[in-house]
Amino acid sequence: MRHTEFWSRMDDALGSAYAPTWASQHVMGALDGRTAQEALDAGVPPKEVWAAVWQALGLPETER
Repeated sequence: MRHTEFWSRMDDALGSAYAPTWASQHVMGALDGRTAQEALDAGVPPKEVWAAVWQALGLPETER
C-alpha cells in the first residue's frame, strides 16, 4: 500500500476534513503509543498503519 492509498482510505472512512485531524491526534497501542501520522513519519509501512486504524475504528472486513 502506498501513502496515497492510505490517505484515500482514511478519507473514505472519516471524511477528508476529519481524517488528517484524527490521524494526528488518536494514539493507538497497536502503533506503540503513536498516532497514525507519527507512525507514518517514523517509517512504519502504510499497510501496517492502516491495519491499526482499521482495528481502532472497527471498520468492516471489506475495508481491510
